[in-house]
Amino acid sequence: MIEKPKRYTVTAALIYANGPIHIGHLAGCYLPADIYVRYLRSAGKDVIFISGTDEHGVPITLKAKNEGIAPQQVVDKYYALIKKSFEEFGISFDIYSRTTDPMHHAESKEWFKKLYDKKIFSEEITEQYYDEKAGQFLADRYIIGTCPNCGFENAYGDQCERCGSTLSPTELINPKSTLSGEKPVLKKTKNWYLPLDKMQADIEKYISSHKEWKSNVAGQCQSWLKQGLQPRAMTRDLDWGVEVPLPETDGKVLYVWFDAPIGYITFTKQLFEKKALLAPDTYKKDDWQKYWKDKDTKLVHFIGKDNIVFHCIIFPAMLMAEGSYILPDNVPANEFMNLEGQKISTSRNWAIWLHEYLQEFPGMQDVLRYTLCANAPETKDSDFTWKDFQLRNNSELADIFGNFVNRVMVLTHKNFAGKVPAASELTETDHQLIKLISDTPRNTATLIEQFKFRDALASVMDLARAGNKYLADTEPWKLIKTNPERVKTILNLSAQIVANLGILCEPFMPFTAAKLNNMLNIKPLSWNSAGSTGLLPAGHQLGSSEILFAQIENTTIENQIKKLEQVRKMHELAQKQVTPLKPEIQFEDFTKLDIRIGTIIQAERIPKTKKLLKLLIDTGLDKRTIVSGIGEHYEPEKIIGKQICLLANLAAREIKGVASQGMILMAEDKDGSLKFILPESLTANGSVIA
Repeated sequence: MIEKPKRYTVTAALIYANGPIHIGHLAGCYLPADIYVRYLRSAGKDVIFISGTDEHGVPITLKAKNEGIAPQQVVDKYYALIKKSFEEFGISFDIYSRTTDPMHHAESKEWFKKLYDKKIFSEEITEQYYDEKAGQFLADRYIIGTCPNCGFENAYGDQCERCGSTLSPTELINPKSTLSGEKPVLKKTKNWYLPLDKMQADIEKYISSHKEWKSNVAGQCQSWLKQGLQPRAMTRDLDWGVEVPLPETDGKVLYVWFDAPIGYITFTKQLFEKKALLAPDTYKKDDWQKYWKDKDTKLVHFIGKDNIVFHCIIFPAMLMAEGSYILPDNVPANEFMNLEGQKISTSRNWAIWLHEYLQEFPGMQDVLRYTLCANAPETKDSDFTWKDFQLRNNSELADIFGNFVNRVMVLTHKNFAGKVPAASELTETDHQLIKLISDTPRNTATLIEQFKFRDALASVMDLARAGNKYLADTEPWKLIKTNPERVKTILNLSAQIVANLGILCEPFMPFTAAKLNNMLNIKPLSWNSAGSTGLLPAGHQLGSSEILFAQIENTTIENQIKKLEQVRKMHELAQKQVTPLKPEIQFEDFTKLDIRIGTIIQAERIPKTKKLLKLLIDTGLDKRTIVSGIGEHYEPEKIIGKQICLLANLAAREIKGVASQGMILMAEDKDGSLKFILPESLTANGSVIA
């Protein structure tokens, strides 16, 4: 028999504070972690939920450089936005902190110093790229060059974003610094390395002892181990991060993947400092140690697949080297969620940002939570589409879950003044339904504990679906006329299902659970209460009914799809080259051009052409005909009355049999579209543009 842990420490990955949260982050680790923790709390378990923002590392400095502000300003901005978004979405952290906190800097330095004093690290002098003009060593992301695998000219020093290849800076062809644009040189530098090669046997033993790990996690770990672990530098030549706590190490900071996981420990200490301050009779500051050093504690890391090596190999190696901490019991990493068939990309703005969703879909947190869980990338990459989002809301949440609850509430209020009627004689159908009510909490709990959240949610929905079918088959709205006693039993059992759904859906849809409790006029019930058909006693007065899930209209979804299409077009335009400059001219050449303001007073298409329009222009001096190739971009009737800029002294020439007396000036965008060059405000025809 497997012994149950006394307590749980659950962490969710520390996200870089260089941008907002998007649905890929949520589906990858934050939503599954929240579901797991909410279930444990409901089941009466001792659990803490820890996370925060990772505010060091190159992504932060790159963002700061791009925005022209200091790194601290970047992390302050995004920490506040991320924290607020999580709170509004219902991610129930016990603490959400940040790695720029002075307490974390002190904790990280203490860790490094302890391992240094134990002579864990090896000191190595290596050659790294250095920007002589900028006067600093270059992190991998500060170097770009041509990918040796696919020829992409803007590959980073650690990865090619076109082909996905993992790279090292020295593999790049024609490398250059993103700081100065200069070609970097190799320069010797000293750093401190964690000797993973010497620790491989212990790491292999640790990983092989967890046969229950997900196949994607175990597979990636085995791949690293088969290649043979190599020493990994725990310091970097950067000026942003936790300073290395050794003499004469100016310009060196701790490797971001050394200090970031220590953040879980720092934040736990912060949590219990606060608890001890607020409730000194219940908590002590040192209580944090039970959650990190007691072997009866289960440590679970929720992450995305790109962080597997850090949480399964590097951080456990650090914990082993320190010697007094427990090791992660499970690391249930998810794969990636794509968006409308494309990989989510923050650089291309190809994402659904959580803070924008919360603004555009107020009160619909649970619809997104449901959709992301039902389509979670647990074993392979999945794809979010707005059409699927609409379908799941309308066909599942509204038509099944919401419809069932509404029927029960309306029928009970209509026929029994909103009081739960007493059940009497039970049929075979009733007994089957009661068994399903009894079995569902246990089956759902098992799936949650196995980190199969998608199947667990389906189990809850199956109960709602069964309740809907039960009402459809028994038709109490008809039966009330001939057999009201039977209707009492039907509505009693149906109300018990609603009460059970309120318990079972809470980890997945906490806002819906709160609404159900309010409608049922009861306080939240624990998971251990679920499975009973006596949650609502006969005569219990129900509250008022409300619509749980409104239908989402097609226009709402079409607007979101158009928004993404605009993002795609903007990115495509950004990738296109601007038309090169024409040969240089002298000022005297420019002065020969007579550019004036005119107004289009007539417009018609020239027969048998797609592009050409025949325009009559009031120039203030005369009314003249101009032939313009803008017919694919503008309808003739829609441009009459529009003021334009025209080259008035261009020699006339015949086009398709029409004498054209000038040229309209247009701006050609990167995509080839043409746009009028317009005066700022209404201007007299004939006004000269100087």
